[in-house]
Amino acid sequence: MVALSKVLGVIILARNGDRYSYYQNPFTYEASNTETTALGEAESHSVGALVRNTYLNSQSPSYIEGVRSDLVDNSEVKVRVKAGVEGSVVFDSAIAFLQGLYPPNPNNKIVLANETTIVAPLGGYQYVPVETVEPGNDRSLESWTDCPNFQKRIKEFYSSADFKAKAQDAQPFFKSVKDYVFGRPTSLENAWNIFDFVNTQLIHNKTYAYRLPPTFIEQARHWANYHEAGIFSDKEINGIGNIAGRTLLHTILSSLELISFNGNPLQFMLIETTYQPFISFIHQTGILAGRPDLFGIPDYASAIAIELRRGSPPDVRDFLRIKFRNGTSYGFEDVHVFGHHADIPLTEFIYRAENAAITSNRQWKQVCGVSGSSHFQTLGLQVPLPEGTNFFACFGAIFAVFGTLFIIMKSVKKVRAERRSLRLRGEEVSQVGCANYGTISRPRPEMRMAKGASKHVSEPFNVLDAAAESFDMGDQMCPDMEIEYIPEQPRWFI
Repeated sequence: MVALSKVLGVIILARNGDRYSYYQNPFTYEASNTETTALGEAESHSVGALVRNTYLNSQSPSYIEGVRSDLVDNSEVKVRVKAGVEGSVVFDSAIAFLQGLYPPNPNNKIVLANETTIVAPLGGYQYVPVETVEPGNDRSLESWTDCPNFQKRIKEFYSSADFKAKAQDAQPFFKSVKDYVFGRPTSLENAWNIFDFVNTQLIHNKTYAYRLPPTFIEQARHWANYHEAGIFSDKEINGIGNIAGRTLLHTILSSLELISFNGNPLQFMLIETTYQPFISFIHQTGILAGRPDLFGIPDYASAIAIELRRGSPPDVRDFLRIKFRNGTSYGFEDVHVFGHHADIPLTEFIYRAENAAITSNRQWKQVCGVSGSSHFQTLGLQVPLPEGTNFFACFGAIFAVFGTLFIIMKSVKKVRAERRSLRLRGEEVSQVGCANYGTISRPRPEMRMAKGASKHVSEPFNVLDAAAESFDMGDQMCPDMEIEYIPEQPRWFI
């Protein structure tokens, strides 16, 4: 094993903390809204405090050399937060994480011209900028919803011989758990929703916890692990089942480029997300070969740390050390990728991962089989007018000119606003007009049915300066849904 002298920077992939249950469509993964809990915020805060003690403590062997640890330097820290189907849960977890990472400090103050000293609220609370990543215009953190080819992959998984055999094996459990899920479909296709409901009630509902038979939560987790691992993984690193990890890889590779570049101040990247990218990343990189216990859904507040380390002479190459923490039960443990039993050279990791990465929204469309054209392309469309309509033609021409100028001005303003954002390159995903895009709106009580090759990262590309165009996805963003059950309320009590 190469002796490593210093940590140049770290990327943290963190899962949200505890929340109330919510429903995910087994065929499209659209979902209802949910809410975070005080437990979830405490879990995420504890992870942030652990990360602080690991990477911002000068006495730690994993201390990031040169990083400012007392007061946050916003040029050194970047935070990206998934803002998708589950509502504000991930954002709340990110804020709690950052409170643990950079706790209030009385030195967070300012002296005014009249010599008055003002300390920030709450004893010096530190405000860290957060970039929310909405799937309506950036697919890097939620790439699996509204993706036709991924939905096709889900149906193929459900029709596979292995799934049908497992469904037969699972029948005794789903028959016995029926009285404890209050009308939810008890089938292997709905395994995630069954587990999530049982797990949530077991945590928050004392009466339910007293009544739930032994082993039911373990069996529910077992079948949910099988279900989610089958959905969010693939035999090939660039398979459609790994789409959650493929867009994540681009963010990871781009961030590693910025951290390793001596002229860039970035040293810490937090990616706050849900469980799906964890499953894909662990499968894609071969971590399961050495850690089969990581199969399936990671616990709340789990985290993956990707450390960029520089070797000691004579080997001064950059290496990656990857660590995992499952929930809040223990600290970070080393895991190994791509068949290695120690740290992996950065160049090898890039070589193995870059061809699987989805680097732009345009490429995401191609991988998902989404059709649509940019609305900018329609501005040059000419429709012949019949004779005798010169007045209307002139009026239309003037309107088109001003409309074009207005769109250009809005686009320039938008590009300037986004220059600081770390995002997938290429066209923005949508200007959708679908109601409740990306989520399932809360239904009426009587409602039960609904219609059923990338650039090498060593090339000089700064993703923080990547501008994006936009296009209209049209009806592709509102696919017909399979038959589904939608609970009336996100919480259930007995």
